[in-house]
Amino acid sequence: MLKTALAFATLLILSPLAVEHPAAAEEVDLELVLAADGSGSIDDDELALQRRGYADAIMSREVLDAIQAGLTGRIAVAYVEWGGPTSQHVIVDWSVVSDEASAKVFADKLVTRPRAAYGYNSISAAIDFSVYLIENNAYEGLKAVIDVSGDGPNIGGRPVQVSRDEAVAKGVTINGLVIQRPGGMVRRVNGEPLSAHYERDVIGGPGAFVVVADETTSFPEAVRRKMVLEIAANDTAPAATRVD
Repeated sequence: MLKTALAFATLLILSPLAVEHPAAAEEVDLELVLAADGSGSIDDDELALQRRGYADAIMSREVLDAIQAGLTGRIAVAYVEWGGPTSQHVIVDWSVVSDEASAKVFADKLVTRPRAAYGYNSISAAIDFSVYLIENNAYEGLKAVIDVSGDGPNIGGRPVQVSRDEAVAKGVTINGLVIQRPGGMVRRVNGEPLSAHYERDVIGGPGAFVVVADETTSFPEAVRRKMVLEIAANDTAPAATRVD
């Protein structure tokens, strides 16, 4: 009798029904990492402007309409600030946004969290970190996008083209938002505008594009336009374009 009881207990332990399986990933239309420049070239006022721009954008009617028009009507979004090669920080962790209430929760966290990034402009490390976040979250998106915003070129870390190409090979699209200060000189890289560096070296994947925030397009407007395009984008769109 004892042997029978032990055998039954063993069977329960070995049974597939008794094994804990990880919960299935939650389906969303988009896994989106907002990777914003928090390096030494961004002062506190500019950092606050960036965060407020993203917060306002995600609560805007245009962005919410784009989210709710998707197959599942929700996206998973995380906000990262990056600096040097060893400075990438999750400011707001993965959150599902599907309506005004969930957008406001995300936005409120974004504008109140303390600054964390330091050092200068490792776009490559920001991409690598963002890919890691996408690969290790609890969501399964129809597409995955990294939204890189910055006011300078890649400086530290490994070559940005290598990080870009590896991300694209994993099915991730990288878009760019180039920040040009109103009234300031156009930032140039090897004689070309910073936007050309982003178009050639940073963005990649189906439908990848660059938006520029400058005298003609304010930062909040650029962010809002960019997010709508990312949420509603067709994966068969041509790659590497600039959106004016």
